[in-house]
Amino acid sequence: MGFMQELQSRYSRLNMLEKLIAVIVVFFIVPLFFNVFLFLFNSSFSGWLSLFELSANLDAVLTKPWTLITYGFFHGSLGHLFWNMLLLYISGGLMLNLFQEKLFLNTFFIGILAGGLMYLLSYNSLPAFRQQSSMLIGSSAGVMAVLVFMASYMPNSPVRVFVFSVPLKYIALLFIFLDVVQIPTSNAGGHIAHLGGALWGYLYQREFLKGNDIGGWFMRTVDWVKQSLKRTKTPKRKAKPKQTRKTASSTNQKKVDEILDKIAASGYESLTKEEKAYLFRSSKE
Repeated sequence: MGFMQELQSRYSRLNMLEKLIAVIVVFFIVPLFFNVFLFLFNSSFSGWLSLFELSANLDAVLTKPWTLITYGFFHGSLGHLFWNMLLLYISGGLMLNLFQEKLFLNTFFIGILAGGLMYLLSYNSLPAFRQQSSMLIGSSAGVMAVLVFMASYMPNSPVRVFVFSVPLKYIALLFIFLDVVQIPTSNAGGHIAHLGGALWGYLYQREFLKGNDIGGWFMRTVDWVKQSLKRTKTPKRKAKPKQTRKTASSTNQKKVDEILDKIAASGYESLTKEEKAYLFRSSKE
């Protein structure tokens, strides 16, 4: 088995949480090699990350709407990636032990979307950010959505932190507190996005317990897109033209009618031996 086949085999055996983490890690590693390749060939593709990161400029978002999701797949540093994936692994693992994969994906990706929208709203309405340019990357909003969903659902569930067991609700509250107090000091847009994701996780959990899956539209949309792509890739079979074939009975009747017309015009004796035999057989059917 080749290297790529081995990777595909290992990837197929992962659960949805592990697959998501693997994809995000790949999106962190590949750009590093990409930059090395460009450097070695004395080339550059300046601003390539802007194709995927979320800008605070509304005009830029309108021209690149996919960045409302893609910004969540990129990270600015190894530390940023590590802590996000560790927290996602813990909280996501708890969620998948109790709920289906689609709920996890709805929570995470709509958390990314909610964080991006909160970021855009803040930078385009609050006086503190007026005339400021900013770019956003990182999956923290989605991670916070999953964490807060589970902390709201099972607040007293213990999580091992070094030698202590800490209730999940306190871990969530600690991260929310840190995001709030750090807004004036550093990475204001990132912390605001985290809070947007946390808000979505809390609201989703509340409504889900009431029987309202307000996030179900996300995976339904994904499934619809998949089905649409399959239909466009599958070549349509051309309908075969209908062939109008005369049945044996209609053909026989036509021939009988011709013989009867001949009898009416010239009498029975004008028929040939074959025509007389044919008329006789038809009368017996």
